[in-house]
Order: sequence, then C-alpha cells, then structure tokens
Amino acid sequence: QVQLVESGGGLVQAGGSHRLSCAASVSIFSFSSMGWYRQAPGKQRELVATIIRGSSTNYSDSVKGRFTVSRDTAKNTVSLQMNSLKPEDTAVYYCNARVLRSTKDYWGQGTQVTVSS
Repeated sequence: QVQLVESGGGLVQAGGSHRLSCAASVSIFSFSSMGWYRQAPGKQRELVATIIRGSSTNYSDSVKGRFTVSRDTAKNTVSLQMNSLKPEDTAVYYCNARVLRSTKDYWGQGTQVTVSS
C-alpha cells in the first residue's frame, strides 16, 4: 500500500516563506506525476503544482512565480517551496501521486498552512 506523508504545515506571516515536504513509501519512479493540491474552507480542492516524470512542472496561475515544486529521487520526496505567501494561500495542502500508466491517485492526509495578514 502506497503511503504519502506530508510535513511542514504551520502558521506563516504574509510575505514569508514556507516549505512543505511529502515522503512516499515507494520509489517515486512508480508515479507518472507527483504534486500538491490545496483546499480552502468552503472551496473545492485545486491544483497547486505538479512535477511530471522527467521533471517538467506545472503551476496554477495563482502561485506561478511564487511557488516551486521539486523532487528528490534518492529520498522519494516531493517538496513545495512557497515564497511571498498571501492570506489567500491559507488552505489544507495535499500531496498527490498518480500511478504510472494508470489513472489511480494516492493522497496524503493533508497539512494545514495558515497565512496571517
């Protein structure tokens, strides 16, 4: 059973930086993509950033230029560096992994990021 474990959530001041990490229980080469989604209260879960097998990346317009997604294949982790944080970035952030040659997704348990103004 694949497990994704997020870490790094917390309270941050607006304009500050924060980093989230997600550790996979299997080799990340098992996945065609990994990334981050978020869900704010009363809103649907939305894509934040993904990194595709081969290291190409995709970002939502709302975080482009501020957030950076990266992976460490030796540690089987994917990280999200968040800079210039805004109160509207407040949400539960979920790590996602899509199985190679499949539409099956795995999700982490979520980690809360709160940006205070």
